Amino acid sequence: MFEKTGVAAPEMVLEKFPSVERINRGPVAVVECYQKIPCNPCQTACPLGAIEIGDDINNIPQRDEELCGGCGLCVSKCPGLAIMIVDGSKSPDSVEFRIPYEFLPLPAAGETVLGLDRAGRPLCRAKVLKVLNPPSFDRTPVVTLEVERKYLYTFRNFRREAEEHG
Repeated sequence: MFEKTGVAAPEMVLEKFPSVERINRGPVAVVECYQKIPCNPCQTACPLGAIEIGDDINNIPQRDEELCGGCGLCVSKCPGLAIMIVDGSKSPDSVEFRIPYEFLPLPAAGETVLGLDRAGRPLCRAKVLKVLNPPSFDRTPVVTLEVERKYLYTFRNFRREAEEHG
């Protein structure tokens, strides 16, 4: 199915996520690379050595969830937009996601957006907490969103809702 649609199956997604215990301790990267391609900016960006590709640049990145401090430097450096940061330490009811977002206009902090699953289908409402877009991110802004915890494994992106005209 993945080869046909490009959408990861639930079991593929679960393999990429750290343990819930680790998520609840604080921010940690989720690296959703599923295919061998020549790429290594995530390894280069990680100051703690928590993401490793190895000698073969075609290897799928491996993340050490205990070494990862969730700094997020890898998020904007991934050309495939395959990395996000999850943080379940702030609330028993919600999770914070930091995701790359390359559409304009950017949302604003406080805005409510439509959360999407990996296939781009509407999933939930999400609150925008912060938008970072410094020049060092090389035109890949990173948006922090608050999402209900029950969507931990299904939330992956968002879209701004069309304004009502009436």
